[in-house]
Amino acid sequence: MEIMGKAGHALKQALDRHGVSQYSLAAKLGIERTNVYRWVHEVRDPSAERVYEIVKALKQLNPDAAREFVRLYLGEVVEDIES
Repeated sequence: MEIMGKAGHALKQALDRHGVSQYSLAAKLGIERTNVYRWVHEVRDPSAERVYEIVKALKQLNPDAAREFVRLYLGEVVEDIES
């Protein structure tokens, strides 16, 4: 998968699988839902700082969704470090 859009693709899967709405994530982040929509639909990528904030927000909304997002987005990197 290309780097561009990878965060959005991972976020969409995590939200869908764990029943977290774009609206609830946006509310937790204190941003407009349109920003989350743009990430999920791969129009824009969140910044590295925002990815960190997404993980923190997801941990509060649904820890399983946070783990899924990190696994999908950073899985290969984390696996390489752990090996």
